[in-house]
Amino acid sequence: MATDKLFTVVGTSKLDGETKVRFANDTLRTKVLQKHGHTDIVLVELDTAMTKLEAVKTIQFAEEFQSAASQAAIADYLDAKSPKVKSVATPTATKAKAPAKAKATAKVAEMDENIPF
Repeated sequence: MATDKLFTVVGTSKLDGETKVRFANDTLRTKVLQKHGHTDIVLVELDTAMTKLEAVKTIQFAEEFQSAASQAAIADYLDAKSPKVKSVATPTATKAKAPAKAKATAKVAEMDENIPF
């Protein structure tokens, strides 16, 4: 399901041992995440509002997100949400149908004594 929502804050947080990418439009989201038991919360404010996919691509190489857990969460998100490239069917040479073999009919020629050899 495509969405055209834009976000100004993106980052990662850990809940129950699993790190995930988080999106918001205000850094106050940190308080809400803490209230719900999240740890290792790292949120950054973006220069401009972006879609989720653009935002994750932006933070992928940021210094704050170079930990193994953050990189794994970012990679998982990109794998799941990046548009899939549909493979184009390559035309293959079709086998030319061999001409049908003539059916052999077993006709026994009667010996005609008048036919020369």
